[in-house]
Amino acid sequence: MIKKFLKWLLVLLSLFIFGCYVSGNGWVIKALRYNFVNIDDYKIFENRIIKAGNPKEWNNGWNYNKTPITPSLEKLLTDNESVAYLVIKNDSVRIEKYWDGYSAKSLSSSFSMAKSFVGAMIGIALKEGKIKSLDEPVANYIPEFKECNKHNITIKHLLMMSSGLDWDEGYASLFSPVTESYYGKDLYKQITSLKFKEPSGKYWEYKSCDTQLLGFVLEKATGKTLSDYCSEKIWTPLNAVHIALWSLDKKNGHEKAYSAYNSNARDFARLAKLYMQLGNWNGVQIIDTAYVLASITPNTLIDRGTQQPNNIYGYQWWQTQIDSHNIFYMRGILGQYVIAVPDMNMIIVRLGKKRSTGEDGIPNDYPVIIRESIKMFS
Repeated sequence: MIKKFLKWLLVLLSLFIFGCYVSGNGWVIKALRYNFVNIDDYKIFENRIIKAGNPKEWNNGWNYNKTPITPSLEKLLTDNESVAYLVIKNDSVRIEKYWDGYSAKSLSSSFSMAKSFVGAMIGIALKEGKIKSLDEPVANYIPEFKECNKHNITIKHLLMMSSGLDWDEGYASLFSPVTESYYGKDLYKQITSLKFKEPSGKYWEYKSCDTQLLGFVLEKATGKTLSDYCSEKIWTPLNAVHIALWSLDKKNGHEKAYSAYNSNARDFARLAKLYMQLGNWNGVQIIDTAYVLASITPNTLIDRGTQQPNNIYGYQWWQTQIDSHNIFYMRGILGQYVIAVPDMNMIIVRLGKKRSTGEDGIPNDYPVIIRESIKMFS
């Protein structure tokens, strides 16, 4: 009986695998194999190099690594399997700690922190005139969007995550669009085939497809891959010390613009510094100040979930207020954070394998990271 059961199980499994590939859903097999996202997933994907052409290390502060991490923060960082914790204040590294064999040189995935890099590149392309206006229709760059009501979607709608496209950000679902986009091999076909759900520019709803579309707009507007444009306009000018990798949907394919930018804590922090300095780096205005301010200010659209004005998201950056501090930050699904505290000229980075959430599923670990870090360096 056991042998017969195993035989039929093998037959059914073989038919399932065959059916997935025949139906064009071979990505399901990869999703099943790897089960859930991992900070080292760049090892299972094709990648494109983001070159670092003008490296310059951060200065270490006079009290470098002399301030002890508070017990409550140490517990949180340990419980959530952190691999990096870094605080930079007044342009000097005050504390950094690594776990589990990771170091200042180790690559790990940004996950959705990549969205902030894409937002920055849109701002640069706008400043350079490669994009004429944020009110330009996406259809000017992506011909598939000339059909139906998708022709009304603008670049600004994508920046504000208000495209109105039909998308499910269900990370735990094997068959959700975001799972297909992560493990699939044809991002362009998937994203340009999305259906229109509701009027653009009406609701804020977090959707990775909007950032992926921004990536396609950048490719068409600049004539370059996202990795090459990022290297030229961000990674090299911001003096990143190490190369980064951006994972692709397939060999020589498209970058997963909404995710999978792989770097280290020290180099991730540079984008927060650029935004704290309102787009200026060592006297060079890389992004216009007005664009930066719009990026780190809530866009005030109606939140699709709460039906209240959105007060947490601008152009591909999150915002919050902790005590009396106005804060903006980058965020990834496993608790990847690059946090800017402008009134203290402080940047906090945490990278790791898990995050804490409340009963509502909303992350509740970053307020602890922020409060305890501020306490340590006030």
